[in-house]
Amino acid sequence: MISKSLEEYLKTMYILEKQNGDIRVTDIAKKMNCSKPSVNKALNNLKDNNLINYETYGKIELTKQGENLAKKILEAYDIVYVFLKDVLELDKKEAEKEAEKIKLAVSDNTLNELAKYVHKVLDFNSLDCGYDINNEKCISCSRRTLRKNNM
Repeated sequence: MISKSLEEYLKTMYILEKQNGDIRVTDIAKKMNCSKPSVNKALNNLKDNNLINYETYGKIELTKQGENLAKKILEAYDIVYVFLKDVLELDKKEAEKEAEKIKLAVSDNTLNELAKYVHKVLDFNSLDCGYDINNEKCISCSRRTLRKNNM
């Protein structure tokens, strides 16, 4: 388990990779409004946790494990953002700022329950089937896919 601060670095790197095709220390520092030494310290911690491949002054790459965790972090943000914007009807900018703060403070269990609530209220679909933020799909939907593929 990594700190919430390292989660933010990982999320930022994932976004930068999707936007730019590569990840650079300078871009991370600029996007997160922090110093390059702070970024390097975070990169070394993420490397120690096998979430990135990185050598000083070298290329920064997310590992598969790092990419999966970054997706989970983004999904958690999206759940909170949708709740604030579409359920509580906050304006977009306020919902974005608040979602960042709230996501850092709540547990996976709370996010799971919030996701179920958001999906139910907005009538996306039912997540009473065992949704878990730690998986990209809910447990029941994954089982349906497996059964369908095995037929």
